[in-house]
Amino acid sequence: MPRDPLIALVGKPSSGKSTTLNSLTDATSKVGNFPFTTIDPNRAVGYLQIPCACSRPGVPNVGDKPLVERCKPNYGVCNDGIRSVPIELLDVAGLVPGAHMGKGLGNRFLDDLRHADALIHVVDVSGTTDAEGKATRGYDPSVDIEWLRSEIVRWIQGNLMQKWGSVKRRHTAIKGNAVDTLQGQFSGYGSTKQIIARTLDKLQLKEPLEDWSDETVEKVVNAFVDEKFPTVIALNKIDHPDADKNVAKIAKLNDPSTLVLCSAISEVFLRRLAKQGFVKYQEGSEFVDTKEDLIENGEPDGGGLKELDEKLQNRIENLRDLVLYRFGSTGVHQVLTRAAELLGLTPVFPVRNIATFSSGDGREGGVFRDCVLVKKNSTVGDVYRKIMGDAPLAYVETVGGQRVAEDDPVAVGKNDILSFKVGRG
Repeated sequence: MPRDPLIALVGKPSSGKSTTLNSLTDATSKVGNFPFTTIDPNRAVGYLQIPCACSRPGVPNVGDKPLVERCKPNYGVCNDGIRSVPIELLDVAGLVPGAHMGKGLGNRFLDDLRHADALIHVVDVSGTTDAEGKATRGYDPSVDIEWLRSEIVRWIQGNLMQKWGSVKRRHTAIKGNAVDTLQGQFSGYGSTKQIIARTLDKLQLKEPLEDWSDETVEKVVNAFVDEKFPTVIALNKIDHPDADKNVAKIAKLNDPSTLVLCSAISEVFLRRLAKQGFVKYQEGSEFVDTKEDLIENGEPDGGGLKELDEKLQNRIENLRDLVLYRFGSTGVHQVLTRAAELLGLTPVFPVRNIATFSSGDGREGGVFRDCVLVKKNSTVGDVYRKIMGDAPLAYVETVGGQRVAEDDPVAVGKNDILSFKVGRG
């Protein structure tokens, strides 16, 4: 049965992983500026922001009010057609160089990653923490990106090479194919035959598996890590004075599509002030309004916000100048969006009544109550099994009452609003 996507946050100690987790969720992970603050992996629910089906052009309106006004998610929220969809996150304790050999609880931490579908590598671009998370100045954070990925590769490669001789002998004896043999070794990392096949297709290897050299095995493992653990590099602490030069260097060394600039602590700070009634702030926005700002914009009572003292006012002004105005937002929600894009996640809206988009007969007024995230290349049948398990399926309908087949693909705007009828067809 298809499982929910899992995105893991990785990085060295004190890079800001737990703060990033807090900025994406309502979790309250223990946060501290010292190595190994996080010892056990923390699972939490983050919220991915997507365009909701309620505001999509071409989706027919039903009822007296527009769909966007009647959208009532069972989980998350929908604000003016922008929906926050739950997605599972895993905050793994900080890795250090030598983790694949057990340094710093390394094997345990790496083991926590095995079922992750994508990684968010939180990098401290301020250069104020060294490779082990200890306070310093002038550290080059581009090194962190290289060694952390190397630790994952060497962990998997080391496990494989311990038994490579017996793997080759059995492969030869049964006249196996490379996909099946490698899947037997990589299944423990959450792999599938499709992932193995894509890995080998990219390498276009000519020699048979039994003749692979150690260098070829290393190439295979590297390609497998790229395919199994697509990674977003979250360049955190962009508000620090030394961040710009470090970001520029990292941008030259890495694929720009994998990089996202962010300030997790700024997002947490703004959300806390908003909850306390000091500012008006929409998560992930480039704007933050104080009572004084709202009064100037014509709201006599300042939106009911509290007065700010001089210290808080100065912090907000600095945050606007150093983060919001320069980068357009704190960048935190873009990190999660980029991870979902790398995975090719598709939001699907299952409804009971395809005519009203409701979970019942439509009289309760709520539409598009549910939304699930499915992986790239999923079919209608995959979505059904994810939601309904092994229950027999009679037929499936999409917008307009049109029937679709189980093997039809789902994509944004295509077979992503579905009504399943249980029973024998």
